Amino acid sequence: MQYKTIQRDTWDIAALKTLGDENETSRLIIANSPLADTVIFSAGTILNVPDTVSKESTNIPPWRR
Repeated sequence: MQYKTIQRDTWDIAALKTLGDENETSRLIIANSPLADTVIFSAGTILNVPDTVSKESTNIPPWRR
């Protein structure tokens, strides 16, 4: 999936909009490493959005998955 930024988007705003959680910012930055130095986006920057990981599955012990 991709996300097209709007004027003044930041990494945490984009993570919230696309992944549903500001704490996923690092995953979004890693998926878009050439843009990692960007602090505030201009309109129209295309970000690659990593697949979401179900939080429920991470709470299940490995032997139950």
